[in-house]
Amino acid sequence: MAAEKQVSCGLDFCSVPDLSNCLMTATSSRYDFICIPLVHPKFKREFVDPELKKRPGPFTRSDMILCSSDWNNLVIGKLSPYIDVDCTNPISRKNNEETLNQELALATHLGLPAITFKLTRNMNQNINFARIIYNKSTTPCAFQVWVQVPMENPAKQANTYRSDKGDDAVESTWEWWNSLRLVCDFHGKLGVALIVSHDIPSAEEINRWLGEPLKCLILPTTLFITNKKGYPVLSKAHQMLLKKFSPLRVQMILSGSNRHQDITFYHNYLDHLAKTYQSNGPVERFARGYEDYLQCPLQPLMDNLESQTYEIFEKDPFKYNQYQTAIYQGILDKIPEAEKDTKTLVIMVVGAGRGPLVRASLNAAEKAQRKVKVYAVEKNPNAILTLQALEKEIWGDKVTVVSSDMREWVAPEKADILVSELLGSFGDNELSPECLDGVQKFLSDDGISIPCSYTSYISPVQSSKLYNEVRQCKEKDKHPLAHFETPYVVHLQNKYDIAQPQPLFTFVHPNKEPFIDNNRYEVKKFVAEQNSVLHGFSGYFEAILYKDATISIEPNTHSPGMVSWFPIFFPIKEAVLLNAGDVVEAHFWRRCTLKNVWYEWCVSKPAPCSIHNPNGRSYTIGL
Repeated sequence: MAAEKQVSCGLDFCSVPDLSNCLMTATSSRYDFICIPLVHPKFKREFVDPELKKRPGPFTRSDMILCSSDWNNLVIGKLSPYIDVDCTNPISRKNNEETLNQELALATHLGLPAITFKLTRNMNQNINFARIIYNKSTTPCAFQVWVQVPMENPAKQANTYRSDKGDDAVESTWEWWNSLRLVCDFHGKLGVALIVSHDIPSAEEINRWLGEPLKCLILPTTLFITNKKGYPVLSKAHQMLLKKFSPLRVQMILSGSNRHQDITFYHNYLDHLAKTYQSNGPVERFARGYEDYLQCPLQPLMDNLESQTYEIFEKDPFKYNQYQTAIYQGILDKIPEAEKDTKTLVIMVVGAGRGPLVRASLNAAEKAQRKVKVYAVEKNPNAILTLQALEKEIWGDKVTVVSSDMREWVAPEKADILVSELLGSFGDNELSPECLDGVQKFLSDDGISIPCSYTSYISPVQSSKLYNEVRQCKEKDKHPLAHFETPYVVHLQNKYDIAQPQPLFTFVHPNKEPFIDNNRYEVKKFVAEQNSVLHGFSGYFEAILYKDATISIEPNTHSPGMVSWFPIFFPIKEAVLLNAGDVVEAHFWRRCTLKNVWYEWCVSKPAPCSIHNPNGRSYTIGL
């Protein structure tokens, strides 16, 4: 049985004298689709001159050359390169407009999955072209628009730009793309076909492309070098470039003439690289299929978790190993060697679920050779069934199962160690502060809380994909902006971090403050490293369980192999265009009442925007 392919790869043709033969050549060489001109690249048409309009014959091939399923799945149409609907001559402009509309209509008729064209200048010089493409995208046409953008400005490659110490440096091609998608209002049908250059731009520029809706990478055959065995390979630098884009699983298009013995060799090599770069760690295996997929955060106080949800959380060995380490250290600190035979430690696991923290507590006690008594407190009556079965069959009198909301339970004795896993993707967003503040009365004066503190983090992020995903969410009975005022749990992949994360809210347990107030307000300032677009904020957390036992999803300190939490995403209603050096000033509030907790957020610089989620009108976390 043939090995499963890891890469989707297309073959580009500059002209197609025999379409069926070209398609057969590509598919027999393992390519998945072809890119072809919709019309012969040199066949210009006339729509204005009455005499030339009468030229006989069809302007392109018949649609019956291929069956519909081939047109729908295997062919990407290229617009004629000479079309210029922004030229100053009104007659020529009119003719080009008609040519463009004719080719777009043909693509719709054929049912192509996508059309593509090459961007050769900033859209400030292409506004009319952008209007026509945008108008077509807003109709019920099925095809996507793949905008071919060179990774490096051709002017830079030709050394025609002036140094930035003198006059203006050459414009980044990202600016060309950004101008187009701004004019087209970030339309979801627009995507980037990035033409990989011989000269690779800076790492920061490449990272910015990671936040764009990349459809494919176009690889000219001139990029490939020949190895000792005569096969085409890429340089180390270009290999690392492809590795950087591999998490996005973008398609590849091979363009240019075949410079080796067999065109299949290129595909085989790209497929080999894709398999090599495929990350198969625990986080990647766990998150596969959930990349950039918006999920509403859990509300465990309002909703009882399902068995499947518990099972997913329990598949995280790193988290429970860290908890066990923290409990072990706490037990040793509470019972010295001299008292290990006479003293029994009381551990309360609040929010015990199906018992993983209970097991961690018993394992820690066994390792420390200390005696413990464990209370497993859980409000979900379905999870209680599991706990009671474990109590009866395995744990015995070491564990007392308590079916109660931890905030309403009256404990028979004080705890030496209080253990919980009430943390959410943003640290406090599953109401750990309110829950632990409510049960700390059960903790002895010198008792230990695990976790003992946690901090949320935010960073500004660019992600056209997430921005469009949120825009497409609409519900009849909700406020029109509701989905822009809701934080989402999401496995972030197709994004660019505009600046490094900064700490936001910190909570400490047990809370020794005379008056406990979990309302928070913080202002954070970030500096954009390069021109970019702000679409929202990514959120993370870092927790100290006890002493040096920590867990974190903050990118700079992410716990290796931990899969229990994806980051959180706070969208903003209007994308904010940023220039390099711009200060992004973000305001975040955590608001609390007796019934609900919610977040409010806004941007005040470089341009002020309105408050998101005022009074929790779109999203609250129920107590």
